[in-house]
Amino acid sequence: QVQLVESGGGLVQAGGSLRLSCAATGRTFSTYGMAWFRQVPGKEREFVAAISWGGEDTYYADFAKGRFTISRDNVKNMVYLQMDSLKPADTALYYCARASRQFVILSRAPSGYDIWGQGTQVTVSS
Repeated sequence: QVQLVESGGGLVQAGGSLRLSCAATGRTFSTYGMAWFRQVPGKEREFVAAISWGGEDTYYADFAKGRFTISRDNVKNMVYLQMDSLKPADTALYYCARASRQFVILSRAPSGYDIWGQGTQVTVSS
């Protein structure tokens, strides 16, 4: 059974950086697109970034463009989210997710993903 485990969250000052990691189990990791979402209490889960199965294509929410970078290592079964120039508004629980089907154009909606990690908290202080 595929599992996703996020790490790398923490407390950082505004303007700082964090690198989130997502470790995936399973032999078919390289055939699925992956994404990062975030959520704050009382709000819907929000798309952050996605990356295609081979890593050639990436997609970002407008707020993430120019500040966040998604990447993957299919040998290590890892997905990363490098976050720079962090703002207090970036404070949220960040989730890693696997696309629900292999080799598909990635969705920005949570419904396009069927396996989720437990989340890692990112807190940005002003």
